[in-house]
Amino acid sequence: MPRTSSRRTFLKQSALAASAFGVPAILSARAPNEKLGLAVIGCGGQGGGNPGTAAGERLVALCDVDDKKIAEAIKKLGDKVKEPPVYHDYRRMYDKHAKDLDGVLIATPDHHHAPAAIRAIRAGKSVFCEKPLTWCISEARTLATEAKKNKVHTSMGNQGHAGEGYRRLCEYIWAGAIGDVTETHSMMSRSFGGKSERPKGEKVPDGLHWDEWLGPAGDRDYHGGLHTFGWRNWIEFGTGTLGDMGCHVLDGTFWALKLAEAKSFTVECVSQTAGSKEQFAQNNHIRWKYGPRGKMPAVIVNSYDNKWPKEIDELLAKHGEKVNGGTVYIGTKGVMVTDTYGGGPRIVPKKQHDEFPSPEKSIPRSKGGVKGDLLAAMKGGPEPSSSFEYAGPFTEFVLTGVMASRVGAGKPIAWDVEKMTADLPEANALVNRNHRKGWEV
Repeated sequence: MPRTSSRRTFLKQSALAASAFGVPAILSARAPNEKLGLAVIGCGGQGGGNPGTAAGERLVALCDVDDKKIAEAIKKLGDKVKEPPVYHDYRRMYDKHAKDLDGVLIATPDHHHAPAAIRAIRAGKSVFCEKPLTWCISEARTLATEAKKNKVHTSMGNQGHAGEGYRRLCEYIWAGAIGDVTETHSMMSRSFGGKSERPKGEKVPDGLHWDEWLGPAGDRDYHGGLHTFGWRNWIEFGTGTLGDMGCHVLDGTFWALKLAEAKSFTVECVSQTAGSKEQFAQNNHIRWKYGPRGKMPAVIVNSYDNKWPKEIDELLAKHGEKVNGGTVYIGTKGVMVTDTYGGGPRIVPKKQHDEFPSPEKSIPRSKGGVKGDLLAAMKGGPEPSSSFEYAGPFTEFVLTGVMASRVGAGKPIAWDVEKMTADLPEANALVNRNHRKGWEV
């Protein structure tokens, strides 16, 4: 909530109100010009810009398992801020700085997302977390539930959700631009996974804190091909091609077709190139089947790792489209296409797009992107559109596809959304994770 009184008056009133109910006083929002206390968990790769974002507010601490990444982040900050305290274990960071923090920015390998985020949420801190929100389905449900319970601001890093493209897609589809959408086809344009088994252990590189890198995963020896990028291929740490890209490419499908309203659906891996016990299968074709949702008709949702099927290639070529990743929406009155992150929503052919009246812009627009909107919310602005209220169920949907891939081709799974259960025991076994002691969610 925006503040209209002085800080001293506000804090006094908050403390009095809180004491009347026997609960601690919680400052739910900062003044628009007040600096937020932020910590960064994961300084390199996708999180390389987060130290600068935090420094634009009040950088409280940096956490990374790699001394080199921390050194690079501090060097990049230059003279912007006083050199912050650094940690290799975010649990220790929270212990030391909880009182100084308003929020955290998380960009780690997938297996750390939920353990890092839940500790902030339960401490009453706001959270930005990269996609996919979590490694397994139950973690996504926990984060969304706990964020609501603790009344914290949250945002997931699927940047296309804050863009204009997916908003226009929704507005066109809801205006009936292509009639009832009965099937969609999405291509991830990547290929994570492989057939490797676990290699022989190697010496841990200098400056890499391996036990902290493992975190909630099972104890194992270090080997190459994991840190800093290759972990996406490995089941224990990543979520494969679909987990990596699905929260981008399938966002429009989930949003525009209101898949969150479904109480149940079926999901199946139609085909794949087998992986191993350690690595994900590749070339997955995942298919979800949804029944009607309100006025929305039944729909079949298809996902492909890195190659369009022949019929979709031919459809795109017919309309002069070359789409190397994105989604094709097939309706009873036409076809729409979006790019990987939701850009360029268009009816094809172009003539049909030009002839359809431009629909009203009915969805609120983002002003700061998935991170900027979170910071604004922490200072009294509206909740980010990709808050965990949306991102949690969306991540669950994406991860049911990962679950189907791991179960294997030709095994349809009936999924109960509310109960978070499948009709196949081998699928149910993948809903949760056994977190290493001390790293539980």
